[in-house]
Amino acid sequence: MNICLYGASSDEIDRAYIRRTESLGEKMGRRGHALIFGGGAAGLMGAAARGMTRAGGEIIGIAPSFFNVDGILYEGCTQFVYTDTMRERKFEMENRADGFIITPGGIGTFEEFFEVLTLKQLGRHNKPIAIFNLEQYYDDILDLMEKAISGNFMKPACRELVRAFTDEDAMLDYIETCDTSKMLPEQTKFL
Repeated sequence: MNICLYGASSDEIDRAYIRRTESLGEKMGRRGHALIFGGGAAGLMGAAARGMTRAGGEIIGIAPSFFNVDGILYEGCTQFVYTDTMRERKFEMENRADGFIITPGGIGTFEEFFEVLTLKQLGRHNKPIAIFNLEQYYDDILDLMEKAISGNFMKPACRELVRAFTDEDAMLDYIETCDTSKMLPEQTKFL
């Protein structure tokens, strides 16, 4: 499977996040998956890519050409796709992916997560979306989504569009076994 991973581009984060995401990348490679990512050499993007490299996995980086500056992009990619804009980058990543993993990150990661979640809600794809909730990083966002559901801003069935995990093996099992052949019956009624 082609698994798109979104995550931090900063190395100024706790090393525990880096270690666990490197381990995730290595497990993805050992299970025969390809990594689709934003091409960054640092942060959790770089960590996943380094793990994939150790496992000999396929790594597809996708980034706008203006990011092609010394040290910014991961040089060990199997393939690198350059786009003109960030919007084209996201489009390429979404279309090439069979599933998504959201690792801890900042505003760019949040935006990518909510975009693929919204597209799934609108029935534009039915690919599995998994949150890698390291160190309970995403607890507040998960709580916010529950608040939106309790306030009738979101339908309760939206809970089924994404799953959160703290264990990388369980998360990969979910992505590998998720039935994407049909939409949830309520999926087009989420609006």
